[in-house]
Amino acid sequence: MTDLPDHLLAGYRNFMTGRYVAEGDRFRTLAREGQAPETMVIACCDSRAAPEVIFDSGPGELFVVRNVANLVPPYAPDGEFHSTSAALEFAVQALKVKNIVVVGHGRCGGIRAALAPASEPLSPGDFIGKWMSLLAPSASAVSGNALLTAGERQTALERISIRYSIANLRTFPCINILEGKGRLKLYGAWFDISTGELWVMNRQTGDFERPEIA
Repeated sequence: MTDLPDHLLAGYRNFMTGRYVAEGDRFRTLAREGQAPETMVIACCDSRAAPEVIFDSGPGELFVVRNVANLVPPYAPDGEFHSTSAALEFAVQALKVKNIVVVGHGRCGGIRAALAPASEPLSPGDFIGKWMSLLAPSASAVSGNALLTAGERQTALERISIRYSIANLRTFPCINILEGKGRLKLYGAWFDISTGELWVMNRQTGDFERPEIA
């Protein structure tokens, strides 16, 4: 018996008889020459919002890091364990990506948790609660606005989290320097799972706008 769920093995068989047949040369080139993606994507680990699917990307095109609510913590060289910061360091310093895109999405469970900090934690460690406390000031401001509906508060904080992460990206010295020299660009986007709409953050105003699609 092979120790993987049946649906994963079935998916792998489809991959080997389908996509790998079509893109085998690409995979072999990547294995031989290494990866050189121009774009890093920081996205939520929600299974419904996979960046490679949203952007229809092939192997080797995107360097992706995913965490709860697509958050970038502030730069903190304190000797602790920082998985997102480690991925950023590798993408910027080793791979020398030209773009970093923070992608949020609708109906995010992490954002919902941030808007309800008093709810019962999922575990004694309350890892999600601690992680989402990064957004506590913004969550408090949004949740206190009685003129917004629950859905509007959710969407507002989802988009604020993208701006928050982009602001924190600029606390990393290497990113701040490279952006200042025009060698690295930072972007934000928000994906609506139910409609498939992508809203892109205007880098001048911070507003989220629908791009024109031919």
